[in-house]
Amino acid sequence: MGKGFYISKTLAVVGILLAAASIATIIALAVVYSNEKAKNIESVTPTGDPATTGDPATTKPSSTTSPPQKPWNKFRLPDSLKPLDYDVKLWPRLTPNTDGLYNFTGESTVIFECVKATSLILIHSKKLNLTEQAQLSGYAGSTPPAITDSWMEKETEFLVIQLDSNLEAGKTYSLLTRFVGELADDLAGFYRSEYMEDGVKKIVATTQMQAADARKSFPCFDEPAMKARFNITLIHEPDRVALSNSPVQMTTQETLEGKLMNITVFQPTAKMSTYLLAFIVSDFKFIENMSGDVLIRIWARQKAIVHGQGDYALNVTGPILKYFESYYNTTYPLPKSDQIALPDFNAGAMENWGLITYRETALLYDPHVSSTSNKERVVTVIAHELAHQWFGNLVTVRWWNDLWLNEGFASYVEYLGADYAEPSWNIKDLMVLNDVHRVFAVDALASSHPLSSKEDEINTPAEISELFDAISYSKGASVLRMLSVFLTEDVFVKGLRTYLNEFQYNNTVYQDLWDHLQRAVDSSGVSLPHKVEDIMNRWTLQMGFPVVTINTTTGQVTQKHFLVDPDSVVNRTSPFNYIWYVPISWTKLENAQPQYWLDQTTGTNDNMKTTETDWLLANINCTGYFRVNYDRENWNKLLQQMESNYTVIPVINRAQLIDDAFNLARAGYIPTTLALDTTKYLSKDVEYMPWESAIDNLGYFSLMFDRTEVNGPMQAYLRKQVTPLFDYYENLTSNWTALPPGHTQQYNQINAVSVACKNGVKKCQELASSLYQEWMDNPSVNPIEPNLRTSIYCSAISTGGAAEWDFGWEMFKNATIATEADKLRSALSCATQPWILNRYLEYSLQADKIRKQDATSTIVYIAGNVVGQSLAWDFIRSQWNTIFNQYGGGSFSFSSLINGVTQRFSSEFELKQLEQFQKDNAEVGFGSGTRALEQALERTRANIKWLSENKASVLDWFKRESL
Repeated sequence: MGKGFYISKTLAVVGILLAAASIATIIALAVVYSNEKAKNIESVTPTGDPATTGDPATTKPSSTTSPPQKPWNKFRLPDSLKPLDYDVKLWPRLTPNTDGLYNFTGESTVIFECVKATSLILIHSKKLNLTEQAQLSGYAGSTPPAITDSWMEKETEFLVIQLDSNLEAGKTYSLLTRFVGELADDLAGFYRSEYMEDGVKKIVATTQMQAADARKSFPCFDEPAMKARFNITLIHEPDRVALSNSPVQMTTQETLEGKLMNITVFQPTAKMSTYLLAFIVSDFKFIENMSGDVLIRIWARQKAIVHGQGDYALNVTGPILKYFESYYNTTYPLPKSDQIALPDFNAGAMENWGLITYRETALLYDPHVSSTSNKERVVTVIAHELAHQWFGNLVTVRWWNDLWLNEGFASYVEYLGADYAEPSWNIKDLMVLNDVHRVFAVDALASSHPLSSKEDEINTPAEISELFDAISYSKGASVLRMLSVFLTEDVFVKGLRTYLNEFQYNNTVYQDLWDHLQRAVDSSGVSLPHKVEDIMNRWTLQMGFPVVTINTTTGQVTQKHFLVDPDSVVNRTSPFNYIWYVPISWTKLENAQPQYWLDQTTGTNDNMKTTETDWLLANINCTGYFRVNYDRENWNKLLQQMESNYTVIPVINRAQLIDDAFNLARAGYIPTTLALDTTKYLSKDVEYMPWESAIDNLGYFSLMFDRTEVNGPMQAYLRKQVTPLFDYYENLTSNWTALPPGHTQQYNQINAVSVACKNGVKKCQELASSLYQEWMDNPSVNPIEPNLRTSIYCSAISTGGAAEWDFGWEMFKNATIATEADKLRSALSCATQPWILNRYLEYSLQADKIRKQDATSTIVYIAGNVVGQSLAWDFIRSQWNTIFNQYGGGSFSFSSLINGVTQRFSSEFELKQLEQFQKDNAEVGFGSGTRALEQALERTRANIKWLSENKASVLDWFKRESL
């Protein structure tokens, strides 16, 4: 147990007594709420005003009309107060009141230190109704000033308290607030999740605080640097269980409002940030084991636990936890690690310290129903969240502008943790496809952004939410992977360990990590051309990445900011003029060469000159975050090598060559036909990574051409290339009756079936229809192997009609595990009848049919269908006001909604529609999708240009090569 977990016996006893004494107060709040509901009903709904009742605090006019210099008109807290301890008591009501609303009552006492003398208290509060005036008291001998005025500042989400004199610097005080809030189904703050079990609707009270919604649960200093200790008490029915970050300290029972209730008091937390708090009341069950001295529990719906759906998570959590203890050289700082699968959860998972919350698809696994990819998702998400227990929770970034350091690091080491749990999978290689190639597509836009923003650029909750994107996660992971390679993993880990040791229970900025890595470099003898900070600043403080061009005739090496549309205008200036310090690993033929650093626009390396018989390959295993271009002669040599003996080139680099070539072609560096030539050898290759890279890149061609005459020849070519792969897996699996032995082999079997069925390979479509019909004939026995279900379902629904869709819908509604429901929800978008897809779009905004957490992804699935594209676009334009207000501008999935629905846009007409959509909804806004809309406009312009330049040559190529 870490030293930051220490709390004096006196304070612990006081906390217990205060918790017991406050129960009567919380009961009284329910009565107050009943009396005040007419005044407060608007303010406790998700879209209402956070006004408080009567005198306690009024809502002042929006800060847009207030003097801009006032502290409460700013979104950031002043540096005058620092919280130390909170006592928070909450009673979630799991049945609706007479108005049909679910609510919670509570009170919070925060003990804080005055750092700078001030006559103003600003504390975050959102959609909470104070039921009486806040009470300021002295603490440890201090004398409090009197409160002269208080109100809620809606826009900046502050409870503002003005005092008649200054709080004294160095003194401590306590602030008591009593409040009521709605236990809404908005997936934020303290919210409710609903599900059906045995025909009975059940309610879970749960939380999601990150990034700025702890303030929606109780008034608090809701910034990551405002770390404190928390004493949580929950009141709940005896047949429910209460969970929080810490273990239970004691549970008592008392009759409240005529009902016997449990009062559960939790042990004080470690010193931590508000966004990592969690508390849950449910009737879930759990399974458990011990990992050393740490209690591990997996919680889920009762039936999910009974059916063993938490077993895999339990089996891998202990080993991953042990791995990270060794990796960080720091003992896990808490006595327990609870992990809970929630029916309704907006993010994939959340690293709440000691109580990690997950979507069901990210924690539950059933080997009879779930696929290999479902299993991989469970182990990687668990590894990601456990990595955060140290990097993010124990040591936390000071402000959200450095979010990438938290999320990028966890996104990198999740592969290390998962690899330790599943060593036969070679999962670390898949980071190239899942993260590096994924984020290249976004970071090649002129509307991208640097990993680390200036602190004053990120202020509002919407601006914070925008940072939860592929740049923070995948680019962060990619550049940290590159850093660990050129430092060596031993040096990287050495610096990481001293960083965690120095800053545990505190906050940092990204430079602190660079300092510790530099110390590790200095003590290790590793030679670098520049200091760690100087190298990494060029990857974190400027957006984008370079394309490195190697001329094997002259040995000249150059770099240039890679833009998928080279004519796009980059408005964001760079302090480094878009020049990077680039570590280049390379080989001649199969012979590894010394690493070469390119730290200026142009360099020369005579060793990179080749003869007529050898070729050069750079960025081995794609460890560097850059693309590579070559002179045409070297490209031809590489293509010839892949045609004659592709195994000479490492499998990751075969995937890299395909991905680089297609993107270089889009940017005009090489002909598009050269990029297409990289796929010709694939009829011989059965490895997953090159095929996945080709499918991903040809997916862009499908988006651009599936409404044109290119589509026919393109599908003919794909049928020609995939048929050998389909036949290979048909034989390997004994006519689809057995699983391929390897992890990535199973993935490529899915590719074989998916590509074959989508492009009209007759025996694949017949296989899909036959298996689906067999299931329709006997719904209780699904004959389709779990790995193939998404592809088979999609093909059968696509080639079928209303009967196939309606059967899929019934199976979706009756699915007992979320992973199976997700497969069906995706496949239902494959229908080709517009009326069915329009009906499905309507379902997407009906919470009794499609969960709110799944609404935006369902619309995106439909937009991915060429028939559904225009329907989905019309739908979101007509429903934007509803979607935005119902699902919230801060939703993590808003940017994916805009990107998904516009990904096919490639005409002037669609560009004008998109520009008009931006104008028409300027007043409503786009929230966390604001940047995504700018990227969609940029991408559409690039698509228009690319299509006009390449359509004719691409059509000719597919006609020729499909013969």
